[in-house]
Amino acid sequence: MAFLIGCPNCGERSASEFRFGGELTARPEPDASNERWTDFYYLRRNVADVQQEWCYHAFGCRRWFIAHRNTVSNEVPETHWPPLA
Repeated sequence: MAFLIGCPNCGERSASEFRFGGELTARPEPDASNERWTDFYYLRRNVADVQQEWCYHAFGCRRWFIAHRNTVSNEVPETHWPPLA
């Protein structure tokens, strides 16, 4: 069975076309403590369930989006564009 990811722009494609951008986390305020910035860059939840992750379609539309990936089965049931800031 192939590992497929549904790009919101291009549709379902092989996972080899994408680059992983890390777990989706809230960015600290610019004046946050060094400890908070260290946590943001280095600490991840790494849950054994569905988590939201950044995904980049490197060999397609070259856009970043959010993928909801099950870390146990590698299924990606949902993808969407990030909310506008």
